[in-house]
Amino acid sequence: MSQHVLDDLEWRGLIAHSTDIDALRAELSAGPVTVYCGFDPTGPSLHMGNLLQILTLRRLQDAGNRPVGLVGGATGMIGDPKESSERILNSVDVVKEWTGAIRGQLERFLSFEGANAAKVVNNYDWTASMSVIDFLRDVGKHFPVNKMLAREVVRSRLEAGISYTEFSYVLMQSMDYLNLYRDHGVRLQTGGSDQWGNITAGVDLVRRVEGEKVHALATPLVTKADGSKYGKTETGTVWLDAEMMSPYAFYQFWLNADDADVVPLLKFFTFRSREEIEELEQEVSDKPFLRTAQRALADDLTTLAHGAEETERAKSAAAALFGRGDLHALDAATLEAALREAPYVEIPGAAELPTFADLLAATELVASKGAGRRAVAEGGAYLNNSRIDDAESRPGADDLLPGGWLLLRRGKRHLAGVKVG
Repeated sequence: MSQHVLDDLEWRGLIAHSTDIDALRAELSAGPVTVYCGFDPTGPSLHMGNLLQILTLRRLQDAGNRPVGLVGGATGMIGDPKESSERILNSVDVVKEWTGAIRGQLERFLSFEGANAAKVVNNYDWTASMSVIDFLRDVGKHFPVNKMLAREVVRSRLEAGISYTEFSYVLMQSMDYLNLYRDHGVRLQTGGSDQWGNITAGVDLVRRVEGEKVHALATPLVTKADGSKYGKTETGTVWLDAEMMSPYAFYQFWLNADDADVVPLLKFFTFRSREEIEELEQEVSDKPFLRTAQRALADDLTTLAHGAEETERAKSAAAALFGRGDLHALDAATLEAALREAPYVEIPGAAELPTFADLLAATELVASKGAGRRAVAEGGAYLNNSRIDDAESRPGADDLLPGGWLLLRRGKRHLAGVKVG
């Protein structure tokens, strides 16, 4: 007998909260359940936190259930209340553009074929034509104000101030569950634990209006072993859009996971079996220097998000930067993405470029020109993976890599780029 999907989710640490778990287990066991998760267009791309929700939908779909990805064309115009301050409202055109982009991203991760084919819906479709009177009578009357005021995010904002717009967000999200129950037979909503109040409000609205018991399940927030938040890099958010975060940078993010974090990340974000992950966990314990688990994580996630070809390009670029591959074999886009992740400087194109001693100092691979000369004399300075023999010589036009780049390296580990032109 195959493992129940809830047992797999529990082993992976993906159940932070749930409504009646025994009733949900029974319903999932009895037959396909239609499940939804919502994604508000608060930016032009989904990110790492959203990915966890998409993959949770995917796990439920792989178990035979029918996923619905909801894009919040309406709720995205309102904005879920933040704990700190009022959200800036984006224009209708911006929200519409972001909604389309997010719809396309959802379609990359779910299957839209077969008996349990996924659907993507937009809550703007059932919200835009609804009158204020209908909204207040049919939805608002089911929300006691005292309960809304008791919500933690509302309490934290009362003194500083919260607009009626954000205060009413929970009504709009709850209405999503009611409409999806009516129109698509949705009986389970998933989401992050930070959305638990909104999710259970939807469960309650379906009960009040339809007299029906539906379900909810929340995943934990993704945090590091020390409790700090994940989802950010030194340069910003971990985006799924290749234009906002290159496949190389995406690959490097997962590859650089700490030993203490990599096994939970494998459980959360990959489809590797329990046996495979336990083997990788043993590798982390026995041979952490090989970083086998991190490589598996980076390979799986980059392939899932960007495809096998981009994964191989990212791996080839990483190898080439550190002298284990041919820099000239890299395409210009991958090379540029990789070098922009390293420290780099830009210099104007000229008939005569600076000396290697100057460039080593300018990129801060060494502390001074004198240190650059010593690094060259000791045989520890490289241009495009070839040893530099003369600190006072200069790179020429034929040394430029695709896109007008030079790669400088000191020793085995310290590298920097120079963008010429």
